[in-house]
Amino acid sequence: MRPTVKSFKPLLSNTLTATKDKTSTLLQPYTPRLQQLVSCDGVSLPITVVGHPEAEPVVLLHAFGMDARQFLPFVLPLLGQYCFYLPHFRGFGLAANTPSSEFNFIEQYADDLEVILTHICAEHQVESVDVAAISMGALVVWAHFNRYAHSEPQSTTTTSNNRNSTTSANNQSSTTNSSKNHSKITRYLNIDQSPIVHNQPDWQGGVFGEEQAQIFEQFSEVLQATLPYFQQQNITDFSHLPFAVKRQITQVETAFSLMSAGRLPSQLFIKSSSYLPDYKLAVYQHPTWQQKLKGLNAYLELPYDYREALTHTQTPVTMLIGAQSQLYDPTWQRQVADILPNADVIEIAESGHAIPLDAPIQFAQVLKRFLQAS
Repeated sequence: MRPTVKSFKPLLSNTLTATKDKTSTLLQPYTPRLQQLVSCDGVSLPITVVGHPEAEPVVLLHAFGMDARQFLPFVLPLLGQYCFYLPHFRGFGLAANTPSSEFNFIEQYADDLEVILTHICAEHQVESVDVAAISMGALVVWAHFNRYAHSEPQSTTTTSNNRNSTTSANNQSSTTNSSKNHSKITRYLNIDQSPIVHNQPDWQGGVFGEEQAQIFEQFSEVLQATLPYFQQQNITDFSHLPFAVKRQITQVETAFSLMSAGRLPSQLFIKSSSYLPDYKLAVYQHPTWQQKLKGLNAYLELPYDYREALTHTQTPVTMLIGAQSQLYDPTWQRQVADILPNADVIEIAESGHAIPLDAPIQFAQVLKRFLQAS
């Protein structure tokens, strides 16, 4: 009896199913997964997870206005060895529709980071994880370390920055209780960020260095023009703003991005990608505009001085510095490394503040070496 097509169907079906399952297993580390984690105030925090689910966990924290998924090209070669957690800070990326609810947004992000680290440690049954963070995300880590600056087993500490009066009791409890434990960060890669934003008489290494006062004044002018509209409850969409206000916001965004870039190709890319002729600006969708304005206002008003944490931070720190950084003077960043008990410095000669953009290959190499050194 000759075999028929029908007689081959079960065998073919089983073969296809097995092949599909095998392919799915092989591709699992390379397929981003979305987790939703509830923070201490009940807000859902989106986290992009990619890599081998049972591998060593690593946390990457993004910059102001950045989408956490922009880290994906840099972690792709490492997905078989690590499980990367890419949280989206409130108001940005996949959390664009969930802006921060506190004026002191960095401290609220630090609350969220505490929840995220606790969840990851429990999920992977480890006591701590490696963390890499850039710019604003790195400031959040300094805020995190500051909470442990004077912590002892039976004592509690409070953060150096005053919280907004509307801070929930749950957030305050989380901040206080976190100091009873040790930091859940094993090693830390700090990407071009100082632990202080505003210049002080004894420290001129704040953001923008000697030009800080002039640039802050420009930011203040933008805020004065936009905050009246921002405070109106009926204006939530960027398209509802007057055209002149929209142009003012996008211009200051472009100027800030250009200051972050240290190489001509990066600057040309920023100019081309941010170019908005009038007809495009009229219908431009800008889901992060509210969070950016709120964050900018907080940066201008709050000290964000976490230097006290430096001498108390026993976590090994690698300072990755863009030698051409216009945001944080490399000389002052090296002083941060000198104060830290356990730190080393890596400088990328031709890079500005936005190291992944200016020097993507070098950044990927540094990240790989940092992780493999554990």
